[in-house]
Amino acid sequence: RKALQPASKAKHFCKAHAKVLRRVVLGLLGVAYLCYFIAACYLNFQRALALVVMTAVVAFFICWDIFKKHCGAKVLLLLRPIGKPFQKSWQWLKWLLWVALLAGLIVWLALDTGRNPEQLISLGGFCFLVLLLFACSKHHSAVSWRAVFWGLGLEFLLGLFILRTTPGTQAFQWLGDQIQYFLGYTTAGSSFVFGNTLIEEVFAFQTLPIIVFFSCVMSILYYLGVMQWLILKISWLLQVTVGTTPTETLSVAGNIFVGQTEAPLLIRPYLTDMTLSEIHAVMTGGFSTIAGSVMGAYISFGIDAASLIAASVMAAPCALAMAKLVYPEVEESKFKGKASIHLSSGEEQNILEAASNGAAASVGLVANIAANLIAFLAVLEFINATIRWFGEMVNIEGLTFQVICSYVLMPVAFLMGADWADSPLVAELLGIKIFLNEFVAYQQLATYKKNRLMGLEEWDGNRKQWISERAESITTFALCGFANFSSIGITLGGLASMVPQRKSDLASVVLRALLTGICVSMLNACLAGLLHVPTEVGDCAMFFSTTNFSSTSYTMYTCCKQLFASSVLQNGTLSFTGSWAEQAESMLWLTECCGHYNHTSCAR
Repeated sequence: RKALQPASKAKHFCKAHAKVLRRVVLGLLGVAYLCYFIAACYLNFQRALALVVMTAVVAFFICWDIFKKHCGAKVLLLLRPIGKPFQKSWQWLKWLLWVALLAGLIVWLALDTGRNPEQLISLGGFCFLVLLLFACSKHHSAVSWRAVFWGLGLEFLLGLFILRTTPGTQAFQWLGDQIQYFLGYTTAGSSFVFGNTLIEEVFAFQTLPIIVFFSCVMSILYYLGVMQWLILKISWLLQVTVGTTPTETLSVAGNIFVGQTEAPLLIRPYLTDMTLSEIHAVMTGGFSTIAGSVMGAYISFGIDAASLIAASVMAAPCALAMAKLVYPEVEESKFKGKASIHLSSGEEQNILEAASNGAAASVGLVANIAANLIAFLAVLEFINATIRWFGEMVNIEGLTFQVICSYVLMPVAFLMGADWADSPLVAELLGIKIFLNEFVAYQQLATYKKNRLMGLEEWDGNRKQWISERAESITTFALCGFANFSSIGITLGGLASMVPQRKSDLASVVLRALLTGICVSMLNACLAGLLHVPTEVGDCAMFFSTTNFSSTSYTMYTCCKQLFASSVLQNGTLSFTGSWAEQAESMLWLTECCGHYNHTSCAR
């Protein structure tokens, strides 16, 4: 007993001074990080730029929380006299602001589309899809136009920042690169378990372990409270702008990172009392985005990581806007005006248990994906064989499900901004995504992208081997969502297990949510087409002078096409126009290009 007295006294002391000790520890950790931060910036500021940005963002939100907690009420009290004149004149000021924004948007569109008129097709497709969803609205007169315009406005601003501004493009490209590096660490675990041969040659051992790793990391981040903090910040931004209730906003914000059955778990205690409009918004958010775990798999296929991240982020405000357009609120929500929603941090006792639980939870997801791939690819082959048989009865050769989709959905693909020549392949991928799943569609898109980057001929007889870079970008956004018929069962099963007493309510809104989710992905694709900036090829003469022509690439294909287009036959002599006429080795380069590609110039 005497031996335990010092320990007992120390324990009582720690309990009595817990707040002070906590502040001391946090202060020491803060000082240590500050020293590390200064050292990193001093040694190489360019290398530490990402650290500076992340530190600035976290510091801003910490300072904002402290300010709001201690000074928020006082500042509001001081600003109240200034705010009264604005409240009186807000009605006409609001309309003036909307007119100014609309005029600015029209001027920008006129100047921007003047250089690339094909962007207007994407704009037309965007407007058509919004009008289509309004036509399908449950209560036309009850639509909250504030939610619609703010949601679409946020989507447009995010797209403009990500796809058009240098900081946005670089930030998301950097983020995409970091995720690719991060996912590469999966190889350490999968190669130890399966061996290098299997993970290099077999799809299941290449891609599916990434989902296990990603799920484990997400579970750790949830245990540490990082994901809850991030989701709450995004939810707050959407809530104050779009004007939706905290419950539905929180679920949609969560869908940026987690799947259609995991995000509603964030608001599980509140599902019982939510209105039909709020449940529709929750479902739409799930259909409009993809989970972070499967995003890792798509990145491993070769799909552009920055585009996938951008599509998920842009989908959140658009999903809320379109959900409120298709199923407006006509009931009195119990959560309207509620300041915040409490988020639990999980039941794990330590970080190791969180990691283990995350990895174990992914086993079901991995098995589900593998089983679905086997089943859907087999069913697709059976459907194609059946359709081919029926086609051959009336002398129609080569009729398949993909061919039917390419004709039926071809106008939709064209309206999103794909070239008419690329539209059949884009429509085919859309059909696979809607009627089967996006996993199979992204696999096929990855094949087209690989063919383009390898510099293969665009056409192999009557078959197109790849689609343009613009069509690739549009398709990446259009496929980024769980909106397919197989997801209906997943969504209903997941939500019904949380609120079994509301099965009939869930079933009554799920088809509208599916349609809305499909259109949200297509709206994102239209914006990608509207804001797409073609990649500059560069100096082809410089490229030809430094390459050995032993293998092909997309740059070689593009430069060879330019060289073919500049060749002119006059009086039996082949000559070149433009800048190629000044190059002494143009004829040699033409010969090398003819060794890889077919063109009429090669027969001369």
